[in-house]
Amino acid sequence: MMMDKKLQLGVLFGGRSGEHAVSLMSARFILSVLDPDKYAITEIGITRDGQWLTGENALQALTDGDTSGFTPVTILPDPARSGLYSLQDGEERFLGELDVVFPVLHGTFGEDGTLQGLLEMADLAYVGPGVVGAAVGMDKGVFADVMRANNIPIVPTIVILRSEIHMDMQTALDKIEAFGAYPLFVKPANLGSSVGISKVKSRSDLLEGLMEAAEYDRRVVVQKGLNVREIEVAVLGNDNPQASVPGEVLPGAEFYSYDAKYHDVHSKTVIPAELPAEMIEHIRDLAVRAYKAIDLAGLARVDFFLEKDTGELYINELNTIPGFTQISMYPMLWEASGVSNQALVDRLIELALERKADRDATKRDFRRDAV
Repeated sequence: MMMDKKLQLGVLFGGRSGEHAVSLMSARFILSVLDPDKYAITEIGITRDGQWLTGENALQALTDGDTSGFTPVTILPDPARSGLYSLQDGEERFLGELDVVFPVLHGTFGEDGTLQGLLEMADLAYVGPGVVGAAVGMDKGVFADVMRANNIPIVPTIVILRSEIHMDMQTALDKIEAFGAYPLFVKPANLGSSVGISKVKSRSDLLEGLMEAAEYDRRVVVQKGLNVREIEVAVLGNDNPQASVPGEVLPGAEFYSYDAKYHDVHSKTVIPAELPAEMIEHIRDLAVRAYKAIDLAGLARVDFFLEKDTGELYINELNTIPGFTQISMYPMLWEASGVSNQALVDRLIELALERKADRDATKRDFRRDAV
């Protein structure tokens, strides 16, 4: 990356979703590998209540839960006033330019297209997909529909609304049991890090799982439970994305739950996954096809299920801002593919600038001369 001066980089973390704590872990990793000779870094933390703050060591402040003395800030949806602004004491004050924003926000209000829309309005470069890719990648129900439309094998999935669950639980239970036999997986449609996910084996389990998932989203997805190996692959790029070597998750629990991901010492990963060469290429090809199908940019982790009994391969879901913790698959997969953590983060920032240049080439003004 050729630069005459440091890039003004805003790293955005925290947020209002159930993945707030995971976001802080990911941000710590990202900040640890950024080259201070290349970037002038501004830490921007979002509290669980949605307040944006900046200041020295904002990440540690959010981690400790003490943000007293930090400056309230915002990004305005106005390209004429692009950058970071202070809102202290009711007055708007320009704090500085931002060349690139690096959102390290998992889940709702960060990974679902809402933040991406704000950054588009502000005319800022940012790491990751645009509004459409973020929104479709986030909603597991819509994502499943798009995969089916593109003839990409997806785990059988149906969507139940929170209103259906609350108004007529018995009908919702009957509908799901007609969809498939137990075991089933119940998930919030718009969340990640295995938050709110349940593996259910009976009607009573299903009722509890629906109630839990509905706490986190108004749309709940139910997927058939399969006897599978869990395979993941990382994708990097804009119009010509590349896929990493695949890895395999060996959960210490019955499935890869939140605790299994972040707390269970018995959970393991195998990188690269022990698979035949033709299966590896098939997985990588499907990952890139799925990535392109929803118009992603920058990065994604694509999660697959390889059915043990039949050898059938299914996409389970796609994560457009995957975890960047010390045990997260996305950076580990690229490291195993020959890309260091620092080089990976540099490349993501380069891709953000490339995507911004591509957006800037779009004509915005249309005026037909009067006849």
